[in-house]
Order: sequence, then structure tokens, then C-alpha cells
Amino acid sequence: MSSAMETKNHSFASAFAGMMLRDLRVLRREIGPFVLRIIMQPLLFLFVFTYIFPRIGQGNAVGGANFATVLLPGLMAVAIMFSGIAAVALPLSQEFGITREIDDRVMCPLPVAAVAIEKICFSSVQSILAALLVVPLAYLIPATPVHAHVASWPMLVATLILASLVSGALGLTIGSNVKPQQIGLVFSIVVVPITFLGCVYYPWAVLSHVRWLQIAVLLNPIVYMSEGLRAALTPGVPHMPSLLILVALLASLGLLGTFGIKGFLRRVIS
Repeated sequence: MSSAMETKNHSFASAFAGMMLRDLRVLRREIGPFVLRIIMQPLLFLFVFTYIFPRIGQGNAVGGANFATVLLPGLMAVAIMFSGIAAVALPLSQEFGITREIDDRVMCPLPVAAVAIEKICFSSVQSILAALLVVPLAYLIPATPVHAHVASWPMLVATLILASLVSGALGLTIGSNVKPQQIGLVFSIVVVPITFLGCVYYPWAVLSHVRWLQIAVLLNPIVYMSEGLRAALTPGVPHMPSLLILVALLASLGLLGTFGIKGFLRRVIS
């Protein structure tokens, strides 16, 4: 009995790894468009807010640090979120389309839920790469120097992994529960607002001047991504307690992952 179970588990692991390797090969073929898609938004934000603004007298300090330092963790969080959503939601809108390309995926020797989990895991790889691509841009472009260093490697690694998985789970939730023709609308009315209200351009602590908003944004997972990266990279900037950040990211992953997998199963079975 145990031998049969071990064989089955090994088969599942091999199939899961095979799907990951296939997706990595596709990504390697399209590495150019992937890099351009990832760096364009951070590049523009850094150029405008940290290069042009300081030179025209508009670059104000936030939370005791220059704006470029405050912006680095936030832009990494945005890169993680957009990359994770794009890596899952957009392909799913095609795979669930008329051609039903998703049927080829679910025919592999894996539980259907594991196919959804593989999509989240693969998107997390892309999200981490996207976040790391932002770092050299943040040091090359700003007119004022960025003061960042890794204050806690465990916090940095935990935040990157959890944040990338949360973004993939959100992408799965959107891709599995939203009609393909409405994906663009979701980006306009959901993704863009949660980015601007995700403590990307300012620490969560400074929102104390607008108390109702400071409480409302706690529902936004990007807040915890930005604050977690601030805790790890710019400890001199005010940030949430590390334990609260990690618990909130875990809760977001559990909630979004559940909704996403249920939606995926429903769409595949239908």
C-alpha cells in the first residue's frame, strides 16, 4: 500500500515539475517581451518621480527618507503584483476561451486543483524576477541616492515568496471568475485602484492623518507587500510590525487561493 502511494506521489511530483519546466521554457523564449513588460512601468515612475521631480524642486521627503528610498519597496511590490496577475489571469482568459486550451493542461496525471496551484507557483517565479529587476533601476535613475540595504534576509525572502504567491493567487481568482472579455475592465476598476492605495508611494504610517483610509487599505494585499519590503530593505522608513505583515500575507494567500482554485475547478468542469 505504501509503495503504491509513493509511486503515485512520485508520478504527481514528476508531472508537476514537467509543467513547471514547460512553462519556464516558454518564458525563456519570450524573455525579451517579459523584461520589457516588467520594467516599463517602474522605469517611468522612477524617471518622473525620482529624476524629474527632484530637479524641478518637487521631490519631497516622506517618512524621514527621500522619496526614491520610500518608492523602491513600493515599486517592487507593484512589479510583483502586476507580473503575478499578468502571468495567470491573461493566459487563463485565452485557455478558457473558445478553443478550450485548458483541457490539454488538465489531462496531465495531476489532480485538477494541482494544475491551478502550478500556475500560482510558476507566476511566483516571474514575480520574484520582476521585483529583482526593479532594484538596479532604482539605483541608476533617481537624482537622489537610494538608501536601502537588507536589514533582515529572512524577512526579505519570506515577503518575496508570500507576496509573489499572493499575486499569483489573485491572478488565478481574476482569471477563473471573470469572463475573458471583462479582464481589461477588472484591471481598470480593481488592479489600478489597489495599486494607488497600496502604500506604494508612501508608508502606511503616514496615513494616520486620514484615519478612515488608513483602516480601509488594510484590506489591500499590496499594502502588506510594500510594508514587508520596507521592513526588510529600508528599516529607517516607518513600517508595520513584521509579524503582522507575514500573518496578513498568509491570510491573503489562503483566501485568494481558495477562491481562485474553486473558480478554476468550476470553469474546468463546466
